[in-house]
Amino acid sequence: MRNILGASVIIINADDWGRSRTETDAALSCYKNGRITSVSAMVFMEDSDRAADLAKETGIDVGLHLNLTQNFSGEVHVRPLREYHDHIIRYLTSNKYAFLIYNPALRKAFQYVCQAQFDQFMRLYGKPPSHIDGHHHQHLCANMLLDRVIPTGEKEKVRRNFYFWPDEKGLMNRTYRRLVDLLLARRYRLTDYFFALSQCLQNDRLARVMELARMATVEIMTHPENAIEHAYLMSDHYLATLGRLEKGTYSTL
Repeated sequence: MRNILGASVIIINADDWGRSRTETDAALSCYKNGRITSVSAMVFMEDSDRAADLAKETGIDVGLHLNLTQNFSGEVHVRPLREYHDHIIRYLTSNKYAFLIYNPALRKAFQYVCQAQFDQFMRLYGKPPSHIDGHHHQHLCANMLLDRVIPTGEKEKVRRNFYFWPDEKGLMNRTYRRLVDLLLARRYRLTDYFFALSQCLQNDRLARVMELARMATVEIMTHPENAIEHAYLMSDHYLATLGRLEKGTYSTL
């Protein structure tokens, strides 16, 4: 795969910032100790407001973690937003293949819900998100892609699909991901590779991922509230490995 951005850098991004106090605090601790470089924030959740204040205090790089699959746990005063959101959740969680199928009846709902979350991010953070990704990666579902719900542009940075080597996923799975990523690359700025820390630890492939970060832009997604991931992130081995790589954020790409 070519080096899209012409740089070698690693982004360690903690998802679910603001979903709960526990998740926010776990990510904040990792950031203050130099173990992650950025976060993706959820809005309309129970800790969203406090998380935004903490982000402003620390200067952490923050993207928008679009939520299309989990009920809002914070205050939502606009009835259509909750109703449209409920419709989307029911559809996307109805079966594991729903994200692949375009639902024309939900076109307005997707547009409305995503715009509302973007507007709320702007209200809380006072600036646009550094990048956009999605809870359970549903920012890449059929409705989002085909209707171009995320505005296109050279400066818009969006998370790509997970990368898998041939011995990890079948040809059809990898081909679909590659086609979606090619489509994304025509609309947005992407990293060269994207991985989940949980999968890297389970499959013992972290060394291969770190090697890629020496010659390409790599994002590793983590959930620091997970005990196993948190223990690794705070380990001396991880810190030593990270110290040999160029660290960055979506804002610096």
